[in-house]
Amino acid sequence: MRSTPALNDLDLTDYSLYRNGFPHGTFARLRSEAPVWRHPENDALREAGVGSFWVLSRHEDLRLVHRDPETFSSFDGAAIRTTAEDRKGKMLISMDGQDHGRLRRLISRGFTPRMIDALEEHLRWRTETILDAVVPGTEIDFVRDVAELLPLHVIADIIGIPEGERDEVFNATKTILRAFDPEGGVGLDQRLRKERELFDYATAFNRRKRALPADDVWSILVTAQLVEGDGRSTQLSDHELDLFFLLLAAAGSETTRNAISLGLFTLVEHPDELARLRANPELLDVAVEEILRWTSPNSYFRKTTTREVEIRGVRIPAGETVTIWHPSANRDEAAFDDPFTFDVGRSPNNHVTFGGGGPHFCIGAALARRELRVIFQRLLDRYAKWEVVGDPVWAVPGPLVTVVCSLDSLCVRLS
Repeated sequence: MRSTPALNDLDLTDYSLYRNGFPHGTFARLRSEAPVWRHPENDALREAGVGSFWVLSRHEDLRLVHRDPETFSSFDGAAIRTTAEDRKGKMLISMDGQDHGRLRRLISRGFTPRMIDALEEHLRWRTETILDAVVPGTEIDFVRDVAELLPLHVIADIIGIPEGERDEVFNATKTILRAFDPEGGVGLDQRLRKERELFDYATAFNRRKRALPADDVWSILVTAQLVEGDGRSTQLSDHELDLFFLLLAAAGSETTRNAISLGLFTLVEHPDELARLRANPELLDVAVEEILRWTSPNSYFRKTTTREVEIRGVRIPAGETVTIWHPSANRDEAAFDDPFTFDVGRSPNNHVTFGGGGPHFCIGAALARRELRVIFQRLLDRYAKWEVVGDPVWAVPGPLVTVVCSLDSLCVRLS
């Protein structure tokens, strides 16, 4: 009989743990035996410039952390690995308090509900353009031919990147994302070069938008101003804009791509639920929420304790690295009935895919929901039969970044 390893033998930095998708079984055990668990130090963590870290796996605790930014700071960045000094406290995901509030209010000028509503027709057009290139009955790589194209182009459309310059931005973004996977075929030098190219493009792009504003979100952001409580006027600095461009290009497209590709894979793997959704198209909005819960494309966020805190009887000192795991919280038996059942009619569905509330709730949540609704509506309308042909291939950037695994390739036939 095979023995169960001790918890301290668990190694969440082991890339092999994620080669077939997120290890839900491992986190079910953590939720049951040690919902507040301190991961031991190891060589991988020391090489990344960090030591041990805390793992919170329960739904209630994730919400607690997200809603208490005074105790759980975002300043050191969202990932376990060390964040570059020039990005700490400078990106939306690595800011706290008044600085975060100021940046979010400025950025929100370009991401209003009215803007998202106005985008609906354009989203449908972009989706149709992508699906028109799919020859029915032929095998395609759904990730590369559909799922990644929609969020990349939508973000480029929103911020006004010219069509002729998109390949440069898209290729740099994809190279950077693949670089963290040791089996991705991208070396450190190539990753750093692409990061530099993307940063330089963002800098030049910002200058152009300041000089010649157009009818797009980025022109709103480069010119947006706020009047602070003391009467001073403030706007986004060039460095803040550059970093937000990088965040949108990478994280903004990656997570939606993962939700689309894993969403289709999940529906194919649950044919009764797919048939139920076809028979009841009014369930689409509810089904999108279940896809978001089930796929949980952003794996975790890292926080740093500013003071000693106690969670479930476990004392966590000040200055500690704490990680909150969204896929685990979204399968928490204490928060969901039958959490390991995929249910396109699940209601209520209090998932925490976009965060558990608080000031860092995902600013792109409304846009991501709209993209998912449009793409799945058109897939259902256009194709009566979805088939997965062969095994999925997973990319594993690993646990030192916030998206630990995603579908890299999914061969499908849409008929």
